[in-house]
Amino acid sequence: MYAIQITLLVLICATSLLSLVYSIRSRRSQDQVKRGLFAARTNICMGFMLIFISIIQMTMFPTTGTLRIVFGGILLAIGVFNLVAGLRNHSYFARLQQSN
Repeated sequence: MYAIQITLLVLICATSLLSLVYSIRSRRSQDQVKRGLFAARTNICMGFMLIFISIIQMTMFPTTGTLRIVFGGILLAIGVFNLVAGLRNHSYFARLQQSN
């Protein structure tokens, strides 16, 4: 159980750091296609981060309260939405980049 917590914590930190890096690169990019690609990667990383946080929230603590499960479910839904939107946008901008 302790190893799972450490692994999830490392994954949360890694995706948070990647999200920050891609966000900065997106804001500084002059090319609109690269800006879109970096923004999509930011969404993908944020989606994974929220999913990992929701897994910790729903499984690592005692399930005595329904509020914790509801909050974890909301984070999971937002994370999946960010992940799907990021993947969709990334494929769109990758096709744009290949056509140029």
